[in-house]
Amino acid sequence: MNKGKLKQILLITDGCSNHGEDPIAMAALAKEQGISVNVIGIVEENVIDQEAIDEIEGIAMSGGGVSQIVYAHQLSQTVQMVTRQAMTQTLQGVVNSELQQILGKKVTMEELSPEKRGEVMEVVDELGETIGMEILILVDMSGSMKPKLPTVKESLLDLSISLNSRIGENQFSVSVFPGKKEEVETILEWTPKLESLSSIFPKLTTGGITPTGPAIRDGIHSFKKKRSLRSLLSDDEQYFNESNM
Repeated sequence: MNKGKLKQILLITDGCSNHGEDPIAMAALAKEQGISVNVIGIVEENVIDQEAIDEIEGIAMSGGGVSQIVYAHQLSQTVQMVTRQAMTQTLQGVVNSELQQILGKKVTMEELSPEKRGEVMEVVDELGETIGMEILILVDMSGSMKPKLPTVKESLLDLSISLNSRIGENQFSVSVFPGKKEEVETILEWTPKLESLSSIFPKLTTGGITPTGPAIRDGIHSFKKKRSLRSLLSDDEQYFNESNM
């Protein structure tokens, strides 16, 4: 099985987008390019905004990901749970596809015998520990998010610790929307560690529009840029090796 890398966008927001492209359409575009879009919606105690919830669920469904509505104090465990759940869901999809190729017909894990299903889930669990992961985190910076940012920061640091216990390589990138000057601003370029967020988060300012669609579009572009850079480095490495043969 070709392991490759799992690509996820993790969107953390507390409201509806109100600027730019339709985020549900952008999530569908991400899915087409092999990127799952997962959404965590932070709600106030005793306040349910049905329009926001519909959008959160719609983005995740369209992006082939997982959505979860939480109160701020539940955020830390939820960020880890959603990331792991989305990873398992994606891997199960990959394994189902492999099964269909091997058996030459449409078959899913649910149709296998309990014994065979157990064996397949062992493969999924092992892949979950060893496969490379690239997670681009998008954080809503609209005004109502201000009191929630310390919790968001702690949650992301907990996520980093949790995922770094895996054998597989992790790469993280963090963008906020809106940014200071642009709709979307990258505050942390691709890195295996999220620790530097501790110094960045206190300097962030909240307020303004909520360009969720443009943020997802920018996330897709970030994965493309990373892939192009990796390809370029690989070509340079190959040229270097051939030159020294």
